[in-house]
Amino acid sequence: MRHFLGGKRRQFVQPTILCALLLLSFVGCKAGSTDDHAGAKVVTAPAVVAAAAQVPDDALPAEKTGGFDGKQAYEYVAKQVSFGPRPSGSQAIAQAQDYITSQLSSFGCTVDTDAFYSDTPAGRLAMKNIVVKIPGERPGIILLTTHYDTKKLDNFVGADDAGSSTGVMLEMARLLCAKHDRYAVWIAFFDGEEAVRKDWHDPDNRYGSRQMAAKMATGGDLKKIKAMILADLVGGKALRIEREENSTKELVDLIWSTAKRLGYGEIFVDQTMPIDDDHLSFLSRGVPSADIIDLVNSAGYWHTPQDTMDKISAKNLGIVGYVIRESVKELQKK
Repeated sequence: MRHFLGGKRRQFVQPTILCALLLLSFVGCKAGSTDDHAGAKVVTAPAVVAAAAQVPDDALPAEKTGGFDGKQAYEYVAKQVSFGPRPSGSQAIAQAQDYITSQLSSFGCTVDTDAFYSDTPAGRLAMKNIVVKIPGERPGIILLTTHYDTKKLDNFVGADDAGSSTGVMLEMARLLCAKHDRYAVWIAFFDGEEAVRKDWHDPDNRYGSRQMAAKMATGGDLKKIKAMILADLVGGKALRIEREENSTKELVDLIWSTAKRLGYGEIFVDQTMPIDDDHLSFLSRGVPSADIIDLVNSAGYWHTPQDTMDKISAKNLGIVGYVIRESVKELQKK
């Protein structure tokens, strides 16, 4: 994803002070890099990926978060991280795909996969979207989404980006697959959100969400979507989620008012920030869409080898999952 600073389109970069702190441990700072090819090596600290998963001792009991189990979501994140870096087309992402589909099947979900190829700056890459389809009683789809690939950087295991949101959506599927409501709920796991090059430049990003939006438009399902909710970077310990400026205001209002009703107004705050992310693939086609993301408090480790399990809060995973679950309930009434 990309963040816009001061009204000007710029890649969100790590603070300059981080570079100085990391020099002592020989970690390269990428803020000033001009490396533009996915195959180029990134200077990283040795053995960072070996950071052990922390015990999720901050998890709220599931009964306090509407049955959504933050501790279980945390375990889904840890399993993804155990595969190592998971960029599109890699052996590790194939392991992640098998894990996600096997978990979904064990929940009794109906799972569709869409294997496709994308032309990227690194060549033609195999990618796969994974979609859970929970039928409803009436026409209409509530679409919940995440990406599960990690950016192609040495030792980057992406616990928060995108392990956290994938863990949330796996737990959401566990809760929802046995339930049939007024409208269908689809849960999509996108491949290829991350740019293959270092920087985010269209069309080198959002490969999976663009693929799904186009396929749904061709098949006639796009017009059935009542709302698209994207989660991305939602597991941080100092979580503070601002309203994403490109998102559909009415949908954002529904989610944020739900969070405030549940007592989480200190996490879902009213400040705003524009971010390029997978929701734009659907917004650009007229689908009401919202992005739930904290790209501010994750800035110190975003797209670095320090995005490891010690940054993840089971409590906050539970809170975000609870807010999304209750927002779906509100959407089911409309």
